[in-house]
Amino acid sequence: MTSVSAVPSAAPAPAGGASGPAVRRRTAWAEGLDRLRAAAVTEPGRLRAIGAVLALLVVLFGAATAWQVSDRSAAADDVVERSQPLTADAASIYRSLADADTTAAGGFLAGGTESPATRARYAADIATASDLLVKASANTRGSGTPDAAGVQIARLGRLLPRYTGLVETARTNNRLGLPLGGAYLRYANDQMRKELLPAARALYDAETVRLSADYGRAKAWPLFALAAGVAAIGALVWAQRRNYRRTNRVFDRGLLAATAASVVVLLWLVAGHAVARAGLSDSYEHGARSLRVLNEARIDALQARGDENLTLVARGAVLTGDQKDFYEVGFRAGMQDLAGAGSEGGAAAGSRLGAALALAGDDAGRRPVRDAVAAVREWQARHAEAREADDRGDYGQALAKVIGPDASTGASFDRVDAGLQQALVHEQDRFRSAADGGRGAFGGLAVGAGVLAVLAAAGAVLGIGRRLSEYR
Repeated sequence: MTSVSAVPSAAPAPAGGASGPAVRRRTAWAEGLDRLRAAAVTEPGRLRAIGAVLALLVVLFGAATAWQVSDRSAAADDVVERSQPLTADAASIYRSLADADTTAAGGFLAGGTESPATRARYAADIATASDLLVKASANTRGSGTPDAAGVQIARLGRLLPRYTGLVETARTNNRLGLPLGGAYLRYANDQMRKELLPAARALYDAETVRLSADYGRAKAWPLFALAAGVAAIGALVWAQRRNYRRTNRVFDRGLLAATAASVVVLLWLVAGHAVARAGLSDSYEHGARSLRVLNEARIDALQARGDENLTLVARGAVLTGDQKDFYEVGFRAGMQDLAGAGSEGGAAAGSRLGAALALAGDDAGRRPVRDAVAAVREWQARHAEAREADDRGDYGQALAKVIGPDASTGASFDRVDAGLQQALVHEQDRFRSAADGGRGAFGGLAVGAGVLAVLAAAGAVLGIGRRLSEYR
């Protein structure tokens, strides 16, 4: 009997005649990643990755160094060329206004015989203040809205013509022998005390804040660059140690050159910035701070002199709340701020002149301050004689003691002012010398760091390339 073999039946075709599910083809990107992973686990692949990372770290170190050093160098330039000169100009505006007020009061005491020298000094003070206000206005930093300095400059620009108008009115009435002149002069002095000098002080404070901010920027350590340098050198050392452990070769010339260049940049950065900080700190401690104290001492002396003159102009017409002569009280307060309590001996430690002596860095800076202290004590003794003469009704002798040509308080004041001016010139020179030395330490560092970083990157690539050539 013949058997019939069973023929297996074919699987049913999908409905609609569709073929089986298509296999998804991988993208070029995925395949490239696979090849990259495969290469990375080989020694040549690892070496290429290490070389790329080393070059990147070294270039990042050089770029960070160039950037941060350039920023601090620019800040140091601002300290020397912009902020400190603007602070000095603001102090000169304050001093010129105070001196103009003092000179106006002194000229008023002379009556109709005011000397041409007195008028010329007053005019020079007003011209100096006006010119410096124009200069400060041109140099204020603004970005749409006025800054603190710009606000005070605008305020002074409005107030100064009003003040000079009052002084001229007082002079006219004084020449005509009208007692109204004294009232106008007192009102002008009141405007100076309550509006112009506070605005000038606010301008000085604003410029001082700007100077401190520039000092802070210039002295700040370049932490990002230092961290990048440590990371780059650490990576280079690690790469050389890895190379030694795998090949037993002590030196790789390319990596060694890259490490040496990076170490040079890091040491240069640390040493250069340390020298710059030292110079800038010295310029601040024995320059900028000393200048500030001396300027304030000079202003105290000017205001005390103005109060002394106005004591004789007002003749007791202006009193304090406890019925004391307003201007005499102001004079005594000014003397205490200037040299401390008492009328004999050296300057107190907490006074302006005491602080100026403490901040002076050498005997050449202390000598004129000591002369100013001696002149202040002489001034106080002569002032006491003038007050004694005025209290007993001898106005002529009191006037001679204040504005006379011989042994007067005016001569003592001139000695104080001359000594402080000499000290200011000396401290300004010290500031400039120290600040120039500080900012000079940044010279060439940014460019040098960039060049050495490029050489270090090239050395790292060449060093790794030498190892790669062994696998070809």
